[in-house]
Amino acid sequence: MDKRGYKSRLNHKNLTLLALFMFFFIPATQGREEITEQIPTGSPSPSRVSDFKNCLRRICLSILFGILTGLFCAVLFACLVRLVLRYMSRTPVLKGPVVFTPKIDPKTLQLALSTDNHQLIGSSPNGKYYRAVLDGGIAFAVKRLEPFEKGCPEIESKSVKRRIQQELEMLAGLKHRNLMSLRAYVREPIRLSLVYDYIPTGSLEDAMNRVRENQLRLSWEVRHRIAVGVIKGLQHLHFSCSPRVLHHNLKPTNIMLDPEFEPLLSDIGLAKLTPNLDTRASGYTAPECFQNCRYTDKSDIFSFGIVLGVLLTGRDPLDPFFGEAVGGGSLGRWLRHLQQAGEALEALDKSILGEEGEEDEMLMAVRIAVVCLSDLPADRPSSDELVPMLTQLHSF
Repeated sequence: MDKRGYKSRLNHKNLTLLALFMFFFIPATQGREEITEQIPTGSPSPSRVSDFKNCLRRICLSILFGILTGLFCAVLFACLVRLVLRYMSRTPVLKGPVVFTPKIDPKTLQLALSTDNHQLIGSSPNGKYYRAVLDGGIAFAVKRLEPFEKGCPEIESKSVKRRIQQELEMLAGLKHRNLMSLRAYVREPIRLSLVYDYIPTGSLEDAMNRVRENQLRLSWEVRHRIAVGVIKGLQHLHFSCSPRVLHHNLKPTNIMLDPEFEPLLSDIGLAKLTPNLDTRASGYTAPECFQNCRYTDKSDIFSFGIVLGVLLTGRDPLDPFFGEAVGGGSLGRWLRHLQQAGEALEALDKSILGEEGEEDEMLMAVRIAVVCLSDLPADRPSSDELVPMLTQLHSF
């Protein structure tokens, strides 16, 4: 091979290598330059930082709104479930006689109450007591209340009827030796008829009237037993019932006496069902009930203090004597005046004055009555405190 042919082939080979170099190396270099130009150098621009913050804020707000929406929906669902359960469990409004004892047949009771052949055995500002005899000779006391005005849409609403029914069912569930049990009731358009056991011996008011007329003698032992029974009944209402029950209208006409002179409290809580009940003239209502229309368990204690004062003195709290007596105006003020003057013995009913030991007990009972009649409710003892105070009188 000559030199000319060799050089020709060498030149051709060099041209081929140069072409391959240009084909592979130059595009790669240009790509790297383009990539280098696209990579940001230095700190990011302010517009991109602002966009990032706005995006993060929107995400946080969306999460917070989702949480609040979920909580609201959960609370709303819980309220709806509670309303549905309350609606399903509410007490249905019953019609006709509602009886709480197997001794009374509802149809027989309805028939007995539909007749007017009842013996009137007592009356009060909010109703009258009758003696009704059912088939079989069973006698019951029926108290007819007329607390509502005819045609009053508020009274005729189902919600009010249901509330009254619940109150009466609660009263029917009271069980204690010194409480009258509600046996049945009948709701009519403008009145309620309440059925109790018939107590032939009458009330404490009947007994005290007979004492004042010298037709009956009640010894201090009997009067003390009556006072202890009354305060034990209040103790059960105030401390053993849940929720607490207040009497609202404690006075001798609402204290029945069995043949053994054991007291039974009646008309418990009826003042809540009789809005026209007027207790201002009874002489047994606590002063705070007139001042701020507030009634508490200490208001019941004030009424008990008057009852205890009646048992000790034999006098009616509305007797004009108290308006004329020194420091008088009321039974409580008269007793307080005599105690402060050291003349409490003058307040005692002369028919029960006997042995010296009994006089000491009665004088201590006068002190208890005066404390119960304090003008400030906080100064009065509770029924839970009064029970041992009265039961332990014999130990003084």
